[in-house]
Amino acid sequence: MTANRHLVLFYNPQSRAAGVLTLLEELKADYELHLLNLQAGEQRKPEFLAINPMGKVPTLKHGEVVVTEQASVYMYAAELYPEAKMSPAVGDPLRGPYLRWMVFYGSCFEPALSDRSMNREPPPLGRSPYGDYDLVISTLTKQLSKGPWILGDTFTAADVLWGSALTWVTAFKLVPELPEIKAYIDRFNARPAVARVHAKNAEIAAKLASPR
Repeated sequence: MTANRHLVLFYNPQSRAAGVLTLLEELKADYELHLLNLQAGEQRKPEFLAINPMGKVPTLKHGEVVVTEQASVYMYAAELYPEAKMSPAVGDPLRGPYLRWMVFYGSCFEPALSDRSMNREPPPLGRSPYGDYDLVISTLTKQLSKGPWILGDTFTAADVLWGSALTWVTAFKLVPELPEIKAYIDRFNARPAVARVHAKNAEIAAKLASPR
């Protein structure tokens, strides 16, 4: 096990990084937040672009290691804290399904949602990375119906990714609040780690809004 497990999360409460903060709370990780005021454009300043040239959060630092892209950030943090059992180990039968649903989010769900929300015509099936929107949603809801979590009885970092994302997209009516989805996000949002992050975010939002 790595001796130094201290993590720095580049963070804004109104971003996808909020889900990563929830994961760090679930992991009981040793972490600190480096706040970025996205409205003020701090993510485009040279200091941050030197860390992540894409200018995006979540971005995670572990010593000199920089981890970007949502699924990578979740998987890296979860594997750094194996005692939390949020990441099935190599050889565990759940490892394959866990990786599948981690990657499905970015490779299928987000592209499908982006095309639908922007009223773009999806690419032809033969060239589409996700098939079609209805297929993505039906595949997801079928998996959620097996519940209570995306891998059945085992709660993992994949649930933090999906629970956070589905809470957000249903709130903005980007995805229909189907019964399977609503039941899932209700279970997720009842977790104590989610409540702790909501409280932290209220404090952070006030701090970012105050004049410097």
